[in-house]
Amino acid sequence: MNICLFTQEEINQPLNLKDERAQHLIKVLHKKEGDTFTAGIVDGQSGTAAISKINLEEKYISFTFQPQGDGKPLYPLTMIIGFPRPIQLKRLLRDMAGLGVDEIHLTATQLTDKSYLKSDLASPENCRQMLFDGTVQAGGTHIPQIFMHASLEECLSALKDKISSTPDLYALDNIDASDSLNHRLLSNPQPKSALAAIGSERGWTAAERKLFEEKGFCRLRMGERIFRTETASTVAASLILARMGKLE
Repeated sequence: MNICLFTQEEINQPLNLKDERAQHLIKVLHKKEGDTFTAGIVDGQSGTAAISKINLEEKYISFTFQPQGDGKPLYPLTMIIGFPRPIQLKRLLRDMAGLGVDEIHLTATQLTDKSYLKSDLASPENCRQMLFDGTVQAGGTHIPQIFMHASLEECLSALKDKISSTPDLYALDNIDASDSLNHRLLSNPQPKSALAAIGSERGWTAAERKLFEEKGFCRLRMGERIFRTETASTVAASLILARMGKLE
């Protein structure tokens, strides 16, 4: 936990000692009265909190918050990701939040095992928590938005406006791709925003590839090796963000 995040309402209230954040401050960071810690408001500013009182009898911590920064705003990168195995989902969402992507669209594909969508790990509440954990690890305050779709067609329809306004559209694919992502990024002007699509573990079907082409996506490979969905997502996002100049 590299930052303690609070809602706007919580930032002005004492923190219950049973709260996970209070436990982390006292048992892991060994904070005492008068000490400070890094804090922030969810989707708002970051700064420093000073502990004014630790009341063991009434079981609360009082603190004051001084905003100092913008909380590391998210980057203009939207990821479409074919639904992975539930066990991979936790790592994937944490990494996407850690990298600071703006939106994540999880979609069932024609080759997705439909049982993945029914997993408890795939519930909106659990996905939000995974993104929260990744944001805290990165020391940010801004949490990526997440959307879920029953098919790629539905997903692209929901993104219609963004697709029409984003010139850099990448569908990552290791079958009959026209170019590599790395070469395309280096040989074209620095993207101001981008939308990248990663297939689920069995990849895209011919029908889905045709759909991407109809929407103006460039189908690009990332070398000869076949990656897991979460690995491919992290590699693609890292390459794009580096070309945007966000990883300097």
